[in-house]
Amino acid sequence: MTALAKLTTVELKLLAREPGSLFTVLIPLFILVIFGSSIEPGDTVLLPMALAIAVGLVGLYMLPTTLATYRERGILRRLSTTPLRPGNMLAVQLLLQLVLTVVTCGLLVAVGVNVLGARPPGAVWAVVVTIVLGTAAMFSIGLLIAALAANGRSANGVGVLLYFPMAYLAGLMQPVDQMPVLLARIGAYTPLGAFRQSLQDVWTGGAPSLPLLAVMTCYAVVLSVAAARFFRWE
Repeated sequence: MTALAKLTTVELKLLAREPGSLFTVLIPLFILVIFGSSIEPGDTVLLPMALAIAVGLVGLYMLPTTLATYRERGILRRLSTTPLRPGNMLAVQLLLQLVLTVVTCGLLVAVGVNVLGARPPGAVWAVVVTIVLGTAAMFSIGLLIAALAANGRSANGVGVLLYFPMAYLAGLMQPVDQMPVLLARIGAYTPLGAFRQSLQDVWTGGAPSLPLLAVMTCYAVVLSVAAARFFRWE
């Protein structure tokens, strides 16, 4: 087994034991099950909301907290003296957080469709494109938080502080049609809001909105570049 494979295996075991991983799976699943008991068969609203919540939690909570904690503990600095290099750790963490996202989304879709009677997603390609761009946008925010945060605790705090207003503007706490018009319009152009709306569009069988896909792409590219610019290995 290569050193990189060993690192991936160790990090996977650590991720599986991390309480935060369980938190990011159970919270959206709990919301889906609790509110799913009252949805009509073929519902197209609740499941996309649960998926957006899950991706947001991984991007704003798990990813930045893990990376900032590793830097705080000197793990990234020590890796610079080994053949693996710190960049390998970053790549492994991104991969594992992506796996966590895919597993969580798969579980939510399975429960929502097969147990609660929610409508299955529309075209598979549209769902995949939307989830990939939404995940990229949310992960880019997490990477920027990790780049700027002094330690794991502050990264955690910043992620939580960002999550709740973003979730509100995205329509995850209150239906968009019940929000003030101005806030609803602003929310549609936040990364989480564009993601939720795009998911709902494809869940109803429509095509994803090109402007919203462009919004998520812009966030992903611009914030990733900024994170790379400011990221510190120690």
